[in-house]
This record gives sequence, structure tokens and C-alpha cells, in this order.
Amino acid sequence: MSRADRVPFPPGRRGVARTGAAPRAVTRTLSDDPVGGTVRRTVLPSGLRVLTEAIPATRSVSFGVWVGVGSRDETGPQAGAAHFLEHLLFKGTHKRTALDISAQIEAVGGETNAFTTKEYTCYYARVLDDDLPLAVDVMCDLVADSLIEPADVETERGVILEEIAMHDDEPGDEVHDLFARIVYGNHPLGRLISGTEQTVTPMTRRQIQAFYRRRYVAPQIVVAAAGNLDHATVVRLVRQALRGTPMDTDAATPAPCRPHTPGVRTRRPATLVEPKETEQAHVLLGCPGIDRRDERRFALGVLNNVLGGGMSSRLFQEIRERRGLAYSVYSYASQYADTGLFAVYAGCAPGKLGEVLKLTRAELARVATDGMTEAEVARGKGMSKGSFVLGLEDTGSRMSRLGKGELLYGDVVPVDQLLARVDAVTVEDVNALAAELLARPMSLAVVGPFDADAVTF
Repeated sequence: MSRADRVPFPPGRRGVARTGAAPRAVTRTLSDDPVGGTVRRTVLPSGLRVLTEAIPATRSVSFGVWVGVGSRDETGPQAGAAHFLEHLLFKGTHKRTALDISAQIEAVGGETNAFTTKEYTCYYARVLDDDLPLAVDVMCDLVADSLIEPADVETERGVILEEIAMHDDEPGDEVHDLFARIVYGNHPLGRLISGTEQTVTPMTRRQIQAFYRRRYVAPQIVVAAAGNLDHATVVRLVRQALRGTPMDTDAATPAPCRPHTPGVRTRRPATLVEPKETEQAHVLLGCPGIDRRDERRFALGVLNNVLGGGMSSRLFQEIRERRGLAYSVYSYASQYADTGLFAVYAGCAPGKLGEVLKLTRAELARVATDGMTEAEVARGKGMSKGSFVLGLEDTGSRMSRLGKGELLYGDVVPVDQLLARVDAVTVEDVNALAAELLARPMSLAVVGPFDADAVTF
């Protein structure tokens, strides 16, 4: 049973009880997990949420600011704005220059970074536990109070265009973007997170600034921290860091989880070849999957493990170990609020691509028709549980679990409950999902030395 208590307002600000004034922050203990640590959640009057996991045995803390905004929240002309903004927030605030931001954290042996996805953006730091106040102040400052100076926009525009060009030189990455474009078409989920040269080049400082102030608001923010920390202290530090910034507001409620939007439609299955003079052919074969709230997601994890999730998987054993046709072959599932992807990747010599695809299709059809054995499902469940628990061995992974759990699901499920959900998966669950998912018409993306018009697979 969770308990509630109160976190007072910081000095100089009066908390008022039931008089119609701004509400006080409310804190709950979500779990006291023997596998994890004590997880607490505070909702500030602004609607911003602070979650922590106390792990006294560590001497570090990972601190992250998670924003419920990603590339799918952009319009066509804005494509790349979320990623552009991620770069710019490190360029300076009213309190710090770009050098100050990096030097202050590095001076204590810490590290900072950020990443943008299709549905959220994260800014994070990892420091020694004694340096947590500095990490909180720096990261909250850059997220809440960035200047977005015109000169910095031009500098980072050049950096991002170089990043896009570098990505184009990585066919193993490019094929994944090509596949998303085949499946989702012009929907934002089908676009590049970085944007393209055509959208990034004309993007103005005013457009980026407007995106920033409209999207980076307190109800959309989740602050997560894990390590040797005290929850009340983290809350106090966050409130102090945000005081006087645009996120220092009252009387707001947290934004709900991203809703399921039935308007996300996938295109008809298709084949798309990107001609490129590469030594290897890179291929992705797959179909639309399930969304992240689908109760079958645990069965999907088991199915993915057995089919292409490791060295003992069917695809790895058949294509690499027995036949030596590819160095890399694996399957994966991506899940979003309202849709998903399931696909198989392989990198092989161009002349072997036809055989690799034939074997892959045959294995998918075999699993869809015949299902998997008890032993395979047991192995797949063990892989799911082991990878999840082993992934909690560092504070960064635990911090990410808090941030993503709150932002994407509105909850942080205790570790034991998640393991129980995996244990509850049956052979029938996996085989029923395989029969439905793997029988769907498949789309194909290929990057390699092929003629786009003449080749068929």
C-alpha cells in the first residue's frame, strides 16, 4: 500500500491549505522493491513530476529530465525541430555559457548527454552522489531557460546537417529509416528524427523558439533520478533550480500519457530499394506490430527472443551458424502509443541476399503455422527476465525505467510484478500472437548495390 505525505514549498513561498490557492506538492511511495530500491513520486503544483529510486549501496546518481515531446509531434515543415532543439539547449542559458554547462559537470568527473526519439526527448547527467546538487541545477537550467541565440542556431544547423550526412553513410542505420517510411508513409512516425536537409536548412530561430516554449511546459516534464539520494532533497533541488523560469508555475496537472490515436494508418506492404555502392546488402523485412499498451507485449518479447533475439535464436542458428550467410541477423519490435513494428534485419553479401530472404520468410511462415515448443518459450521467458534484471545493475538504467515508466505508462511497475507478467506468458499466448503477427503481409527495405527498378526479391 502506498502512502502519501507532503513536501513543503521552498523558503519564501507560502503553502496554503484548501483556500482555493495553489495546491501543495503531493508525494507518494510507489514501491519498496527488494529487487530495485524505494521509488517515490512527487507531483509539483506546476504539474511537473519528480521520481526517484534510492539505492544507498551506490556512490553515483543518474539524473534525467524527460520531455514528452518527440519527432512525431512536428508538422511537416517542422521535421527535425525536436532534435534541433536538443542540440541548442546545451548552447547556453541566462546563467551559463555552453562551456560552463560542459565544464562544470566534467570538472567533477560527471558526464552529460541527450537523445531524441519519435515520442520523447531526454537530457541526463551521471555524477558522484555528492555532486547531485550541481547536476540538478545544470540540467534543469538548460532545459527550462535556454537562450536559443541566433548565432547558435546557425552553428548547430551546420552540425546537424553533418550528422544527417554521416547517417546517410551508415546503410545499416539507413535501412531502418527506409522501412519506417515504407510502413508509415507521410505520417510523422515515418519521418527521420533528425529531419532532412530540406527541412533543417530553412528552419528559423523563431520556429524553434516557438516549438520550445509551446512544448517544453511543466506538465509534460518528468524528472527522474536513481542512486544514492534522498527523495525530499531531490524535490527541493529541482524546485530551487526551476524557480523564476517559465516552468515555475502553479495550478497545473500532469499531462496524460500520449493517447491511442486510431488515425495512424499503415501503408500497403511494399518493397523499396535504395541503390548504394556498399560491400554488404542491408535488408529489413517486417510488418506493423502492436502498440505498447497491448497486453500481448510480454508474449511479443518472448516471441522475439526465440525468433531472432540472440545467438540461440532460430534465425541466427539457421542463417549464420548453419549456413554462414550473414554476420548479423536479428529480429526486433518497436512499440509506440498507438502502433508498432516487427522486423527482421540481416546484413550479407549482395549475392546472398536472395537466399537470406528465402530462409527468413520460410522461418517466419514456419513459426506462424507450427508455433514454438515449450522449451523454446521457456528459454525466451528466461531471456526476457534476465535481460531486464541485469539491465538494472547501473543507476542510468534505473533512472530510465522511472522516466519512461511515468512518461509512457503513467506508472512504474515494481520489478517483481513485471517478472510475474513474463512468467504468466504461455506457449498458447506466444503461438497465437505468432499466428496473427507473422502471417501479415510483409514490407521489405533494402540498401545496397542494386538497381531499384530491375531487381525483385
